[in-house]
Amino acid sequence: MTDTVDKVPAPTVPPEQIKAIPVRHYGRWVAGVLVIAVLVLIGIAFSNANINYSIIPDYLTDGTILSGTWHTLYISVLAMVLGLALGVILAVMRMSSNPVTSTVAWFYVWFFRGTPVLVQLLIWYNIALVFPILNLGFYKDEMNQVMTPFLAALLGLGLNEAAYMSEIVRAGIQSVDEGQTEASHALGMTQGQTLRRVILPQAMRVIVPPTGNEFINMLKTSSLAYAVQFNELIKRAQDVSSTSLAVVEMYFVASIWYLILTSVFSVGQYYLERRYARGSSRNLPPTPLQRLRKNLRAFASFRRPEVAR
Repeated sequence: MTDTVDKVPAPTVPPEQIKAIPVRHYGRWVAGVLVIAVLVLIGIAFSNANINYSIIPDYLTDGTILSGTWHTLYISVLAMVLGLALGVILAVMRMSSNPVTSTVAWFYVWFFRGTPVLVQLLIWYNIALVFPILNLGFYKDEMNQVMTPFLAALLGLGLNEAAYMSEIVRAGIQSVDEGQTEASHALGMTQGQTLRRVILPQAMRVIVPPTGNEFINMLKTSSLAYAVQFNELIKRAQDVSSTSLAVVEMYFVASIWYLILTSVFSVGQYYLERRYARGSSRNLPPTPLQRLRKNLRAFASFRRPEVAR
């Protein structure tokens, strides 16, 4: 008879702690050093340039420069309104089943997108070579008196923008499901009522972001109006540089004002996009101001000492 030996369980050995070794990204360090080196070299080059930077702050509030800034903003807003209104009409014409209106809209977009804006501005400014007299029946005058630099700039910028806005509006309209149109017609709404009350409000979510980009681009494209002697920002900066002989300095002044204008309208575009995104996104991301307030509250609660109970 054999003796039974009690089996003693073997001691459990705890597993070794995993030691994570981070991956070294040497390429990122090299790229970062190269970028910083390039920025330093550019900064050194501009600091050693023959440019009088001290006069730039003085000319930022110069009356001539402020007048040019106002004219830039004024012509940009009017040209954008003209382009948006005409773009909606062209988009509807382009989608029409009428072959004449759709062909005319297609040709308009093809022509104005295919030719430079500067050429269009110059053609409008010299349109008196084609139509010496403007005769509308109830109004008659020489075209040289009618086609002022302001009108040439407005037509050149606005009609060119209409070609781009028509494609943006057409894309927004086509993004709305066709069932919306069928349901509207079933309720007895006309084509115009369906477009105004059903299609366009839903299409705005797609139309607004590129429209904001187009307006910001319009602020910079309006600088081409100097070619037709319109007193926008670049033209006024050149007028100041012709008397002060500070050519490059005035271009820096104009660039600063362009940056200010585009930054302000970029903020407006951001909040406008949030407004039209409410129907498609339930949880909107916090705004920069909301994130700042949240971080400040977190920092304040961290610094606040605990009260002893």
